[in-house]
Amino acid sequence: MKVTKYLIAAVAVLTVCSARADEGMWLLQLMKQQNSIDMMKKQGLKLAADDLYNPNGVSLKDAVGIFGGGCTGEIISPEGLILTNHHCGYGAIQQHSSVEHDYLTDGFWAKSRNEELPTPGLKFRFVHRIVDITDLVNAKVKAGEVTEVDALTAPFLGKLAKEELEKSDLKGKPGIEVRALPFYAGNKFYLFYYKVYSDVRMVAAPPSSVGKFGGETDNWMWPRHTGDFSIFRIYAGKDNRPAEYSEENVPYKAEEFLKVSLDGYKADDFTMIMGFPGSTERYMTSYEIDEMFQVSGPQRIDIRGARQDILKEDMAASDKVRIQYASKYANSSNYWKNTIGMLRGLKKLDVKALKEAQEAEFQAWAEQNTLPEEGFVDALGMIREAVNDNMAYTGPLQYLSEAMVRSVEIMTPALVANRMLTAEEVSDEAKAQAKEYYANFYKDYNLPTDRKVARKMLSMVKENVKDLPTVFAEVIDAQFGGDIDAYVDYLYDNSVFTDEAKASAATSEQIKNDPAVVLATSVLNKMKELREKAVPNLQKYADGHRLYVAGLMRMQPDKAWYSDANFTIRLTYGQVLPYEPADGVVYDYYTTLKGVMEKEDSSNPEFVVPAKLKELYEAKDFGPYANCKGELPVAFLANCDITGGNSGSPMMNSRGELIGLAFDGNWEAMSGDIAFEPDVQRTIGVDVRYVLFVIDKFAGADWLLDEMTLVKSDCTKACDQKDVKKKETKASKKNAKKADKKRK
Repeated sequence: MKVTKYLIAAVAVLTVCSARADEGMWLLQLMKQQNSIDMMKKQGLKLAADDLYNPNGVSLKDAVGIFGGGCTGEIISPEGLILTNHHCGYGAIQQHSSVEHDYLTDGFWAKSRNEELPTPGLKFRFVHRIVDITDLVNAKVKAGEVTEVDALTAPFLGKLAKEELEKSDLKGKPGIEVRALPFYAGNKFYLFYYKVYSDVRMVAAPPSSVGKFGGETDNWMWPRHTGDFSIFRIYAGKDNRPAEYSEENVPYKAEEFLKVSLDGYKADDFTMIMGFPGSTERYMTSYEIDEMFQVSGPQRIDIRGARQDILKEDMAASDKVRIQYASKYANSSNYWKNTIGMLRGLKKLDVKALKEAQEAEFQAWAEQNTLPEEGFVDALGMIREAVNDNMAYTGPLQYLSEAMVRSVEIMTPALVANRMLTAEEVSDEAKAQAKEYYANFYKDYNLPTDRKVARKMLSMVKENVKDLPTVFAEVIDAQFGGDIDAYVDYLYDNSVFTDEAKASAATSEQIKNDPAVVLATSVLNKMKELREKAVPNLQKYADGHRLYVAGLMRMQPDKAWYSDANFTIRLTYGQVLPYEPADGVVYDYYTTLKGVMEKEDSSNPEFVVPAKLKELYEAKDFGPYANCKGELPVAFLANCDITGGNSGSPMMNSRGELIGLAFDGNWEAMSGDIAFEPDVQRTIGVDVRYVLFVIDKFAGADWLLDEMTLVKSDCTKACDQKDVKKKETKASKKNAKKADKKRK
């Protein structure tokens, strides 16, 4: 089966228009072909397609970008102000924090642009251009330059992207990056040119008691009362082009920015989200769900849970450690809880049964409507065999990745040094890079904590992995009689990588023989061995998966299909809606500041309420940010289709104005990355009015509001009609009683 045939099947379905309004992460460049813009207008959109995405001009796309390495942010002023989530900016906030300046606890509010803090390493990426390269990839496959499987790989696509950049008019221009990616399981390919700004400065962040209110307890839960936002600013050269940090840089002059609405929303209102969803697996089969339940899910939960227990204990005992590990803990625990919810959701919603039904339908269709040589009949069998056979390799591979590479921190500087500083002649540039790396690493490193983690992780690896790295037999068993505790003490007592000064002064010979380098090298060698053993199965899976997706499209030609998320810009749309997660349980579509006060628990750091916030609540000093009922909205729900990476994405009304920031999904639909559940799946967003209230009333940073374009129409439009009816009913009853009294 050749790629060309798959492409024909894919292209055939890219021109249809039947799609759910609430499901789909739609490619901007295909909106017109898929008629999704017409569907959106039927739902209430008041903009044209070119207002959202214009390949030949400026559009809303140019106000949205990638914040850091895994979130979305939006431009909200002509002067390059970025609005994103607090948890997206958390690493930067932590980077600037210390015991003396604890911005995590106290928040940070620049009083002028002179106080905005440079944040080395933080970047903001705009999508500059999108190019369809399907024909190019297809031609290379046909010419035998690359196999169908290798055409999906990062090495081939990375090389292709560089070649295309060299041929383009963007060659040599500052800040240009390029990525080539497969879509629809390799049935389409696109090239993305990004304009990257690397001088991004921290402007404002609320205290964690606002930006992280509810902590892990409320994570993925509704009702929610978290002011999950932070503010940064892009700086550019005087020509407005990307430039490395310089005191001479000036605020970026935005090509496009979002207006901020004070009107709010009501139930059933149209809303849309533009952002960069990270990863979904909507075309996953029942065989892969079995693997999640049996191997990958339980392993991730057990390993991360064990590490987090150690971090949490040490963070509670020391403010210094708390600041050092705040971001690390948050990043780990977020996906840990996600995995717990994912397995729960898959089971409760019986997603496996849904997949099995789809697979049975597909197999029957393939046997009746396709030729054997086309390969569709064999697609599911190939996937099943690949997944089942690969468990012997993917299981231990994941275990070593989670328990060792991600958890035992001393391995990281050891590997960096071994790669950069063990050559016969080490360049000055390499030394400088290593020095810079050490400074950043050891700022947030605590030796006693890492020692505890290593002891626990090595014990878990020894107990749960059959095919162990050689360090276990050759060092731990041979030299320490299998005593993990004794080996860990030796490791941390003798490695130069426990300390920045020792690491910086180490010679090439010391680095090569360092026990941390020995450990790290052994682990990586075993992981490489496992990956090589897995290659045949991965190739079989890729072939089967590509056939399965192309076949589904061919089987249902009247359905509009969207590609799985891969951290490229997408648009999703739907409505502001409540939901009913269980019998007798009804969740409203928004929360208010009243709920913050109801959750207050001064003995629990996750639910502490700042004194200033309580004062404002008691005085009902909400300014222009209250809704028509006098409440201050905090968070709200919409049935838009998002996933990780969408954090910080703008939630917009029918006019493209900002009404909130997406920051979470709901617990009842954690299986949504695999199967969208329209009845219960919701996006949780922080209301932009709460954001403005915190900036203005709580922090007194109203100078930031002066940069924004705030729009407000008739406030009563934001009132839910059912609430209006309730008021009318109460008034009617009251008038009726008065009338009865008069008659009597």
